[in-house]
Amino acid sequence: MNLAEIDFQSFDSGKLMDFITEYGLKVIGAILIWIIGSWIIKNILKATKKIMSKSNYEESLQKFLLNLFSWGLKILLIITLLGTLGVPTTSFAAIIAAAGLAVGMALQGSLGNFAGGVLIMIFKPFKIGDLIEAQGEIGVVKHIEIFTTKLTGLSNREIIIPNGALSNGNIINYTTEGTRRVDLVIGVSYDADIKQTKEVLMNVLTSHPKVIDTPAPTVNVLELADSSVNFAVRPWCNAEDYWTVYFECTENIKLALDAAGIEIPYPHQVEIQKKG
Repeated sequence: MNLAEIDFQSFDSGKLMDFITEYGLKVIGAILIWIIGSWIIKNILKATKKIMSKSNYEESLQKFLLNLFSWGLKILLIITLLGTLGVPTTSFAAIIAAAGLAVGMALQGSLGNFAGGVLIMIFKPFKIGDLIEAQGEIGVVKHIEIFTTKLTGLSNREIIIPNGALSNGNIINYTTEGTRRVDLVIGVSYDADIKQTKEVLMNVLTSHPKVIDTPAPTVNVLELADSSVNFAVRPWCNAEDYWTVYFECTENIKLALDAAGIEIPYPHQVEIQKKG
């Protein structure tokens, strides 16, 4: 068939113009909405990134939240475009909601860990390098990730704790205050002179180079136990020196008490024999 054989009389040009006018305007409107919407999304994300950077958000959290925010805004823009083109969006939104619910149920534990990671990164109960105790574990924080936090244990073990449990439990941060108190209990014989014993113990603390002056170390009678007089020996030190002070002071106390002739009693057991 060639152009000469087309019956132009039977072609309704009015309907064609109506079609072009109606849908052409919708397409042009959709294109404009896409261009303007993309520009707005770009600037919103840019401003959000600046706010996060000023608030010292973790880099991994920034990237994750920006990606999540970006996809949410783009989905909203696409739904708006479909509505502009005359496509029913009610069922489309219902499908997205149902899919989101299904994914949320399937990833319930992971989402809890993600939420915990977000809370940790926002409120910052600890940072990388801090010594913390949580979920029955003690270690130095090595990595703070979206779903888990990794610690290096005292015996150089890698400890991985889910952020959901971590954020919902008790956290003891030994590094935040900068200093720690070392708690030692030293028992001596009842025959020992209390004043002399306190002087010997205090001399050990004050002579140690890593025991700090403020707060000042203390030595006090803690209790009159079954076979010994127990002293509460409390030196303070910088957080990173805790174990050095703990071990060295324990050893130096034993040596100093021996040198002063102050006995550290052995545990006593009383055996009762009933005569037949």
